[in-house]
Amino acid sequence: MSELGHVPWPPEPIRTERLVLREPEARDRTTFAELLASPEVHTYLGGPRPRDVLERELPEVPERWPGSFVVELDGAMIGHILLRRATEHRRPAAVGKADLGYLFLPTAWGHGYAAEACAAALGWFDATLPGEPVVLTTQSANIASTCLAAKLGFSEVERFHAWDAEQWLGMRLPAT
Repeated sequence: MSELGHVPWPPEPIRTERLVLREPEARDRTTFAELLASPEVHTYLGGPRPRDVLERELPEVPERWPGSFVVELDGAMIGHILLRRATEHRRPAAVGKADLGYLFLPTAWGHGYAAEACAAALGWFDATLPGEPVVLTTQSANIASTCLAAKLGFSEVERFHAWDAEQWLGMRLPAT
């Protein structure tokens, strides 16, 4: 994965009805560690990382590059959205396309925050890099993620086996 390329960064914070999407800041480091160490968050992502390792290795401002958005609710980070270029991917259909990823704290699940935040990030992407498709990969067993992908306009391209599980690859064609 690599950055999106030459895009104006950081953008003004993106405001939705309930959320703010903004670039990561030093104050988000603790929540990033919580996201990466959470067994619930990483059920379909190969498992959590050890908290002590994260505390040593996370930079002061984690995930700070174009396409990386902190999702904030009432002034507190509840999730992270990442749009990066899939320069290397296990599936040829995804290579070179922007790839959407997201992580949300378990306490934020079930409230529609992921759909709201991802739709806002995709709106930014469409305005910034018009005409580009976006891909998303998740484990087929992650029903919540595949449902979110469909809600966001992703259509299944294929299923494949990787990381000891069946994976679902979806693509969202450019907005017209």
